[in-house]
Amino acid sequence: MGKLSIKDVPDSTFEGKRVFVRVDFNVPIKGGVIQDDTRIRAALPTIEYLRGRGARLILASHLGRPKGNRIPELSLEPVANHLSKLIKQEVKFAPDCTNAAPEIVSRLQNGEVVLLENLRFNPGEEANDESFARTLASLADVYVNDAFGTAHRAHASTYGMAQFFDLRLAGLLMAKEIEFLTKVRDNPDKPFVVILGGAKVKDKIGVISNLVDKADTFLIGGGMSYTFLKAAGKEIGNSLFDEKHFEKVKELLEKYSEKIKLPVDHYAVKEITAGAEKKYFEGGIERGWIGVDIGPKTIEAYKNAIKPEGMIFWNGPMGVFEIDDFAAGTVEIAKAVRDACKGGAKVIIGGGDTVSAIHKAGIKDEELTHVSTGGGATLEFLAGMELPGIKVLSDKNG
Repeated sequence: MGKLSIKDVPDSTFEGKRVFVRVDFNVPIKGGVIQDDTRIRAALPTIEYLRGRGARLILASHLGRPKGNRIPELSLEPVANHLSKLIKQEVKFAPDCTNAAPEIVSRLQNGEVVLLENLRFNPGEEANDESFARTLASLADVYVNDAFGTAHRAHASTYGMAQFFDLRLAGLLMAKEIEFLTKVRDNPDKPFVVILGGAKVKDKIGVISNLVDKADTFLIGGGMSYTFLKAAGKEIGNSLFDEKHFEKVKELLEKYSEKIKLPVDHYAVKEITAGAEKKYFEGGIERGWIGVDIGPKTIEAYKNAIKPEGMIFWNGPMGVFEIDDFAAGTVEIAKAVRDACKGGAKVIIGGGDTVSAIHKAGIKDEELTHVSTGGGATLEFLAGMELPGIKVLSDKNG
């Protein structure tokens, strides 16, 4: 069952109406300057669509983890200034979500925009406090959620306040995320290759369990691969190991060994620092050494499995890619999926570090089928979990 998006309702729904849009402007800021505005730009289609239909826009987001405290470095004011330049119109800024916001919102004209201060400066946001949710809801006539990256959180702005509206719509970015990830989860094109890396095993177990009957191949890398390798009886030295999820990993490997491919060689170090001595291991890793990247034989095997057909989903780097010395595996896999996409495969990239990894490899988002803005939300969605921020949106048939 699909969710209603802003394109599924008449333009008159927005004309002269106060429209609350939950966006994801959780961007890196240094000294008041935006370091990467990808998430801001991702919200532009929704913002411009609504402005063009005479909406009076109230944008709201979190930034960082202030835990209910007012932290000047986590203010969204620099984002309001940056957004003003992007849309070539002043974006007003409400210095708080409650006291100052109502008056500023009341003065908005059709097509004008206000950005509220960091929602998480108020403890009621993460606590999904009903009083705070009601206060936010009182600012608007229509509710829109365009922040897929926070859809797995039942917070006041993503869940609580939505229940006070008859119409709860998906923004264009949210609708796009739901469309692509539903395809991956429920009806992927074949052959379907899933590439999983990163450090945390627990984040990926649900994805493997939920997609295992649909996927043809899983290519495992990154820190999580060492728990799998240990379960396969390999020596992993001092590499990352998740004891808590070891038995579940063992169970998955025993049951689906023909689908789950593991690294056959590695680069390892004694200490994870730039410039550290790097040693090559084929098979197991000696005690005292920590695996930090997949080796050339694994890269070759994985590239051979990444074909220009069907569908590919990738979440999680193949090693400690943030350090150039350990980035080769991740960069090579990134180039392989880009080439597969050029050849006709549909390539979906999970959010977070994977997005940073493809950028490090010099790959633009437009070169791939879809680059998700969600990290945890993407994984939970693909694991078959119900996301509160999506569940609360209006259904297309009612």
